Amino acid sequence: MTAADQTQPAPPRRRRKEARPQELTAAALSLFVEKGFAATRLDEVAARAGVSKGTLYLYFDSKEALFMAVIREGVLPVLEEGRKLLTTCADDPVRMLREYLFGWWALIGSTELGGIPKLMTSEAQNFPGVADYYLKNVITPGKAMMREILDRGIAAGVFRPIDTPTATQILMAPLLHLALWRHSFAVCCQVPDMDPNAYLECYFDLILKGLSPQSGGRA
Repeated sequence: MTAADQTQPAPPRRRRKEARPQELTAAALSLFVEKGFAATRLDEVAARAGVSKGTLYLYFDSKEALFMAVIREGVLPVLEEGRKLLTTCADDPVRMLREYLFGWWALIGSTELGGIPKLMTSEAQNFPGVADYYLKNVITPGKAMMREILDRGIAAGVFRPIDTPTATQILMAPLLHLALWRHSFAVCCQVPDMDPNAYLECYFDLILKGLSPQSGGRA
């Protein structure tokens, strides 16, 4: 090495100019859950991903488009796994129901994605386009799978005949409650947290007893 080489200054560190879309959606999800959709600014998303705001606009032309990408990359693959579940457990409605409930918590509720139901509940009215996208692509398919599980159980004689559209609405509510609690009171208040596993085990036990043909319920 020559003296000139030894005195040559090191090249300055440059800010990242590129980022994969997945890095941007990951940063967006964190901020949406932390601050809410309305309060999150695109320059904050870019900063958290370590890129310029201009780079973000190369991939997403609006905050709404960024949110939809978060859903496509984070939630829709989970729903696809759920569809596979219906095939894998086709002959066992009880196992199918358990896998659906516990799988939802493991893959969505217990992750940052579990903050999205709270986000949509509080901000849907102000962002109807985003709410409509979430309704059509997440809520509706998720409820359809739950209803199919119930219908299969009834057809197999494992579950008693019930109003499955209404039952689907009711059965989804405790899952959302657990996720909402985790991203609200459990974050900011000195309150006993819920044990998700104990919660889900108790919930599943109550469901099975309510759906049992021997429960004495009426159709």
